[in-house]
Amino acid sequence: MEAKMTNRLKRLFGEEEDEDEQQEEENYSNHQDEEEQRQRQESNQSSPSSASQSSSSTSSGAAGAAASSSSSSGSSSRSSSSNRSRSSGSGSGSGSDREADEDDTGEVISHSNNDYNNNNSSGYHQNEEDDDEYKDLFGSDNEDYAKTLSKSRFPVPVLPPIRNTNHQTRGGFGRGRWQNDRGAGILPRPGPYPPRQNYGYGSKFFNGHRDERFVSELKFAKSEETLARKCIAFQEPCELACFSRVEGGDVYFDDRSLRLFKRLITEDVGADLNQGFDTFTEKKDLGSQGFGDLLASIRNKNIPLDRMHFVTYRNNLNKIMATAYLRNEPWEMGVHKRKGVVYLDVHKLPERPQSVLDRRRCYWGYCFESLATEDPRRSDGEGIHHVDANVEYCAVVKTKLGAHRVLMGAEMDCCDSTDDGRRFYVELKTSRELEYHTEEKYEREKLLKFWIQSFLAGVPYIVVGYRDDAGRLVRTERLRTKDITHRVKMKNYWQGGVCLAFADEVLCWLYGTVKENEDYILQFTQHSTRLELLQAQSCPDAITDHVQQLNSSTIP
Repeated sequence: MEAKMTNRLKRLFGEEEDEDEQQEEENYSNHQDEEEQRQRQESNQSSPSSASQSSSSTSSGAAGAAASSSSSSGSSSRSSSSNRSRSSGSGSGSGSDREADEDDTGEVISHSNNDYNNNNSSGYHQNEEDDDEYKDLFGSDNEDYAKTLSKSRFPVPVLPPIRNTNHQTRGGFGRGRWQNDRGAGILPRPGPYPPRQNYGYGSKFFNGHRDERFVSELKFAKSEETLARKCIAFQEPCELACFSRVEGGDVYFDDRSLRLFKRLITEDVGADLNQGFDTFTEKKDLGSQGFGDLLASIRNKNIPLDRMHFVTYRNNLNKIMATAYLRNEPWEMGVHKRKGVVYLDVHKLPERPQSVLDRRRCYWGYCFESLATEDPRRSDGEGIHHVDANVEYCAVVKTKLGAHRVLMGAEMDCCDSTDDGRRFYVELKTSRELEYHTEEKYEREKLLKFWIQSFLAGVPYIVVGYRDDAGRLVRTERLRTKDITHRVKMKNYWQGGVCLAFADEVLCWLYGTVKENEDYILQFTQHSTRLELLQAQSCPDAITDHVQQLNSSTIP
């Protein structure tokens, strides 16, 4: 058995072929030795020596030749036998016995008997190995196999049940859940069970439970390239009315709260925007009351609404147009259709509580507005104090976006006048001083909001005050609204035409979806790819009163 395993290993690693090559080299060397012996004998015969020596040499040469021939024949027979048996052990063992040795007297001693014995032994082992090679390993004569027990002493392994611990709440009922500890099933579970909710992840796979108030949705299916190819007409805004809110909350339908822009604002560079923070009055959330003031100014000027499609504050249109590029800010607004007019009411979403730093940063914007405007009550060199965020001036302008006429209210910061006395509005903004790693975000997001807000109301100029982290005014910059789009166009950050086309898509879908005397909520969730229209429970009192007053005024 050991010889058998040795032969198999040598056959596996190719050692037997190497030994065959060694055998051929040994046969070739034996043949050369025989030739040399013949030449030596011939030279001895030709040399002038005694006849006895010559005859002895001849007889010894013949004997040597016979021995060599027998040795070579034995070697060849052994070589063939070795090739048949593929056994390296027998070939290597007879290599030294095949060689013909020459003694000191010149006689050649043959070892053919040893070769014969080796041949016989190699042949015997060959037959034995052939028998072992073709021996049945699973037969009854195999003692090792016969001693093997028919039954294993090791137990059969049992696999544990499959349990998914990663998503405990997914698929807890309905399709694909069988309570048999075998994991999720393939076939639906029989019985009147509700379908599985929230299947998949993200808005792309959203087919789960919707809000009960759901009415319709607008998916953002069109790409920026598609929207950019649309040419949406936008009519230049025309002011029709205005109103002012003063300290204490009283509203007047005039421009008494409108402030005049201070052209020498650059002289205030280096001013501390924290001055007067202790006496600051924050802006109050008026809710629907603020929308009622807008509707009251419309009635005060007897502006006809029979040809209007939308009445809203500019803030709602800002949200819609900015959503074409900015998807990280959620918002919602009220939608109410009365007598063919869709009223968009402002809804303020709940915010996290503001820290002292947040309130201070908010105040920096109001303080800059006070610095950049003329205040007849403030003497020269007097600091900023008693800033009231509730004091505001609002202009009511008419415009047309696409096929829809829009009447909107827009708060104006201040105004200036040309040499011929024509008045125009100026928007005031504050921003942190730009750095190389913040300039791109500023142009992508803030400039987009600046442009939308000013473009919709026809404001031609924007003055930006840049401040540092401590709230100190660093520098000022005046921007022309129409130049902002050229500034970002080369960098391919955003396009104003895309914002208009997106807003036109929303207004067309919204006006065609809402029904008369129905109330809705239009909402956008953060990082979503759709707008959702939900059913609302009631209409604000400001809109209801407005419609009633319009009806009473038309009755003769």
